[in-house]
Amino acid sequence: MKCPKEVVLKQGKEALIRPLEKSDEEMLARFYQEIPESDRWFMRYDVLNPHIIHKWIEGIDTGTVYSVIALSDNRIVGHASLHLRGHGCTRHIGRIRIMIVPEFRHLRLGTWMLLDIIKLAMDTGLEELRSDFVVGIEDAAIEAAHKLDFFERAELKNYVKDSCGNFHHMVIMTKRLHKNWGDF
Repeated sequence: MKCPKEVVLKQGKEALIRPLEKSDEEMLARFYQEIPESDRWFMRYDVLNPHIIHKWIEGIDTGTVYSVIALSDNRIVGHASLHLRGHGCTRHIGRIRIMIVPEFRHLRLGTWMLLDIIKLAMDTGLEELRSDFVVGIEDAAIEAAHKLDFFERAELKNYVKDSCGNFHHMVIMTKRLHKNWGDF
């Protein structure tokens, strides 16, 4: 993965994509404060808890999670992570998560970040990527994943609840990885 990388997005907005650094802790906390509660609700962790953000920052060099951020005007506008398991039957599969602030959504920033995560996963020798999406909430992300050759492996009907108690389906999508870009 070539970083830092400057990208020009739709509508002429610019962003710089680079790995998350230990000095980014305060900026990362501010980033998650900008994410609407309706989006944070579906995350596995309470990202408003400073201990969670600190734990992520402390885990930068452990080799179990790789994170990249997108910066614009000296603030984080996107965060993508690749989660690895070092042992067991799923160690060949990486899990990914991408979060973008609302004003940078639908500008292809998530696509740029996903491409970097795919390249990183290929470089680490992973064979497959997995991402879980909430139907009706993350439809744009589902569409983007389809365009990058992710396919639906399962749909869990009425599996997750939103903050009002309404059920939503969860789609599990995966992508087979190749040894290099020439294999596509």
